[in-house]
Amino acid sequence: MHNSTMNRNWRRAAAVAWASFLVASALELAVFAFVDPANLHTLSGEKLDLSATAIYSLSFLVFWCVAAGASLLTLLLDGSAKEINVLPLSNG
Repeated sequence: MHNSTMNRNWRRAAAVAWASFLVASALELAVFAFVDPANLHTLSGEKLDLSATAIYSLSFLVFWCVAAGASLLTLLLDGSAKEINVLPLSNG
């Protein structure tokens, strides 16, 4: 793979990571402004046996992954036919 292509891919990965980090931060603030982690329960009604810090951390990770997936999908859909057609196909 050509060096400029590698640099471009790293810049795209950094853009996805940074944008999704900012979105996850905003979601974390918005959700936990209204939700108290101490009052969270499972679907069966049992209280979550996690500390507030663990709930904040896990929810931030989930928000970040969802936002990164959305950003990555946007990048993939925005690619030109030439860019998409040069992607290697796996044979297994």
